[in-house]
Amino acid sequence: MSVHVIVLPGGGYVQHAPHEAEPVVGWLNGLGWEASVFRYPLGVRHPAPLTALQAEIGRLRAEGADTIGLVGFSAGGHLAGLAALAPNAGELTSVQFAVLGYAITSMETETYRPSQVVLLGEDASPTLRRATSLDTLVTPSAPPFFLWHTAEDPYVWPEHTYRLATALAADNVPHTVHVFPHGPHSLGLAQDAGEASTWTRFAASWIAEQVSAATHGRA
Repeated sequence: MSVHVIVLPGGGYVQHAPHEAEPVVGWLNGLGWEASVFRYPLGVRHPAPLTALQAEIGRLRAEGADTIGLVGFSAGGHLAGLAALAPNAGELTSVQFAVLGYAITSMETETYRPSQVVLLGEDASPTLRRATSLDTLVTPSAPPFFLWHTAEDPYVWPEHTYRLATALAADNVPHTVHVFPHGPHSLGLAQDAGEASTWTRFAASWIAEQVSAATHGRA
């Protein structure tokens, strides 16, 4: 069975953080999985980034990828969540798991508002903000999620991870949550970042479990 992981770097929807791109692909390749960076459109309004990502998922599926996972950071984590939870996702654009690092999950809070302005506009309606908040999109059929954050994150507060985790729990969606006590925003692989550096070890075993489950599910 063919497995492919799409990496979505953060950058507030205005740039792609280099350390959350190819180095993450290298880590995944080292674990034995095919992976690639997807540089989604920047500085554009929703749903343009989501539409582009869904097209990329569909392309990989058409090329033979049976199991597709997403690894996203910050704004890239928000986009990964939108794709994983998209109500219009069919067999071609669905994903089997999502790993979100210090992700923006809610467009209804006032934390890290710059990304909201870029993606939704300065005067986005409450309806649009709610429709692009991951916790409101969760259903019992959502794929498994791995969430990690740091309690000290000054830009995207850990509240974002807690909100999504609460919604996942309410609908009995399989998920894992790690909130490390120390560390700034935008850690990427978090090498030499103390306890937060262990997220890659936890995520590696978790991804292996999801791949195994998907394999047996298709057997």
